Order: sequence, then C-alpha cells, then structure tokens
Amino acid sequence: MNVLYNVEGKIGIATLNRPEKLNALDMKTRVELKEILERAEKEVRVLIITGTGKAFAAGADINELVKRDPLMSLEATKFGTELFAKIEELEIPVIAAINGLALGGGLELAMGCDIRIASTKAKFGQPEINIGIFPGGGGTQRLPRLVGMGMAKKLVLTGEMITAEEAYRIGLVEELVEPEKLMDRAKEIANKIIEKSAVAVKLAKKALNASMNTPLREGLRYEASLFSILFASEEAKKLMKDFLEKR
Repeated sequence: MNVLYNVEGKIGIATLNRPEKLNALDMKTRVELKEILERAEKEVRVLIITGTGKAFAAGADINELVKRDPLMSLEATKFGTELFAKIEELEIPVIAAINGLALGGGLELAMGCDIRIASTKAKFGQPEINIGIFPGGGGTQRLPRLVGMGMAKKLVLTGEMITAEEAYRIGLVEELVEPEKLMDRAKEIANKIIEKSAVAVKLAKKALNASMNTPLREGLRYEASLFSILFASEEAKKLMKDFLEKR
C-alpha cells in the first residue's frame, strides 16, 4: 500500500508510504488516499495525514508527468484538484503533520488540510517552475489565501524552498515542533477537537470554509443559518446548561 491507514480511538492516521520516492503523489497514491478519506469520514472524528521517511510528500511523480499530453494532464490534474478539495470539504477536521519535505503537490496536499503542524526539520516550496510548469493542484489559489499574494508570487515564480521557520513566519503552518514530538502534538490537537461537539465542529468548519469563498454579507448570512441549526442540538443545550451550573 502506498498509503497506510490506522485508527487510534476516534483519530484516523493516513501515512504516505513511498519513502524511496519521497512519498511522491503518483496516481495510485492519490486513489488510495481518496479511498481513505471516504473511510475516515465515516469512522473517526479527526484525520491526521503524515509521511514516512524524510518527506511529507515531495510533489507529483515526475515519471508520470513527463509522459502526459495536454488531455492526460487535464484529467490527472482534475483528479488531484478534486482530491485536495475533498480534504478541505471533509465533514471532519484534517490535520497535516508535516514531517519533512512538502514540495509541489505535497504542499498543495498540506494546504488542503485544516491545520498544519510542522517539524522544525520540514522544508516547503512550489518548485514546479523549475521544470517548466506551475502549481496545478490548487497552489496558485490556496497559497495566496494563506500567505498573501506577494509572498505567493515569490514562492511560485522563483520556485525557491523555504525552512519550517520561514513557513511559520509567513503563516503557511500553524505550529512548529521538534521532530520527535510531531505526532504527539498532532494527536493532542485532535483530541482537543474530539472533546467538542461533533455537530458544532462540523458546522464551524463549513462556516470557516465559506468565509474564503463568499462576500462578507453572504458569509454572515450563511454563518447565521448554521449557527441557528445548533439550537436544535440536545448536546448544545446540555453543554450550555452544564456551563451555567458550573459542571
């Protein structure tokens, strides 16, 4: 298997497992990851995605890219784009535990996740320009939303690689931790989410995602509609009563 999957309580862990290829995202890996997303959505409350060896994921498999014509590229790119969008739209939160290189499609995969925790040894980049192409799996769309247009253009147009510290400084990742503490911290965050109402977490993620794609007024109306739904939840009512009674 190119992607390993195991469940620890209410946490699912998907591990990219092609260390000899720096976990390059060939089509087989993408198909397996898509299948795991569908399982995780039904089985767990939070999914963590990480990699084995020195890389989180070092982009697309160049051996596949070099064989593509425009039509083949369009079909493959659509699959990758939809895969990363599925991660973003999954009803459960997805945490990227970035253990090493996150380059090209690997960075695009990480950007599709809800929260990014990185090892201090991780490195990041969109180096596609160096082989005559540019990011085609959401990099030109998600990167500016995370780090701003100027920084996104700098990374995409130069193809340069940046350190974990720089990625944290520009807002590309939310936390840095020592390598040996990476998975423990990812699980700690996952467990904090699991303690919360599943319905509230699901709807909060929907509202937050909408904020990136809708005008403010429309987003506020959508937020209000989702917020109102929560008042049909017995769990929400219980939690509010517990708070009032200081339990």
